[in-house]
Amino acid sequence: MTRAQPTATQRKAQQAAARLSTPARPVEVRLSARRKKTITARWEGQTIVMLAPAAMGLERLVAAGEGLIARLEKKATRATNHKRSDDQLQALAEALNDKYLGGRAEWTSITWVENMTTRWGSCTPSTGRIRISHRLKQVPDYVLNSVIIHELVHTWIPNHGADFWHWASRAPQLERARGYLEAYQRWGCPGDGPEPQR
Repeated sequence: MTRAQPTATQRKAQQAAARLSTPARPVEVRLSARRKKTITARWEGQTIVMLAPAAMGLERLVAAGEGLIARLEKKATRATNHKRSDDQLQALAEALNDKYLGGRAEWTSITWVENMTTRWGSCTPSTGRIRISHRLKQVPDYVLNSVIIHELVHTWIPNHGADFWHWASRAPQLERARGYLEAYQRWGCPGDGPEPQR
């Protein structure tokens, strides 16, 4: 029994989904001949489902999908991250320490602070105290994770030498997180207010 070959529309949907998906966030693309102009996206469980016209070209489909997905993710991040508590921060630090640092970091406390305006986080190795700027409550998880891992490494390596970066660079999507933080420092957090003037 042979399997039917996918149609051109099905192949386009599969190609778009493959380009838009990440391991942490799968995307399913559903194309419809009845749809003429509108493109929508919604969460179905942990999957983003995008509905679009079948006549739309692949490149346009992917570009539109990237914008819709970014808005969906930002909305979901804002809805959950503003509620992050010190207890959640502690639990996250424990999980990151175990997963990326082999349980090597030891600290006495990790808390959100509101008086930190020029740095994202700080660590006092002598006391084991870690402070994370409240401005990071609304950033994507990969950004917060990279800052926490950075500060956890400081609990046993106070400087930024080669040993430090050997451990700190284990943060997933570190370069992407750096870019996000540079943009945030310059223009503010996405969703904080009006778009910057160009």
